[in-house]
Amino acid sequence: MTTTRILIIDDDDLVRATLSRILIAESYVVIEAMDGNEGLKKYQDGEIDLVITDILMPEKEGIETIKELRNSGGKAKIIAISGGDRSGSKMYLRMAEKLGADGILAKPIRRQELLAKIEEVLKA
Repeated sequence: MTTTRILIIDDDDLVRATLSRILIAESYVVIEAMDGNEGLKKYQDGEIDLVITDILMPEKEGIETIKELRNSGGKAKIIAISGGDRSGSKMYLRMAEKLGADGILAKPIRRQELLAKIEEVLKA
């Protein structure tokens, strides 16, 4: 059984709930946040091993959130996610990688794709 703690930051309730359900079924400890501001606060509140953050969100978007996580000196791995069909989302994901994301995934995200990316990023 794993005690890996994963913070999911996404403004879409359905996406957050779906990712949480998948990860909880795999015995991950899941913490949820609705935007970058809430996510950064929850990140500072506890030991987080992995952050999965959406790129396009109100309040504080994912690119800014990734930069702040990296500047905070934390050691958590980061996976950036973004709408796969939206124009510009691939550009945002590439930018996220350049700014410190350890992995990227385009929505919609399939269960096996998510779990494989998490395993890959945590082992790196």
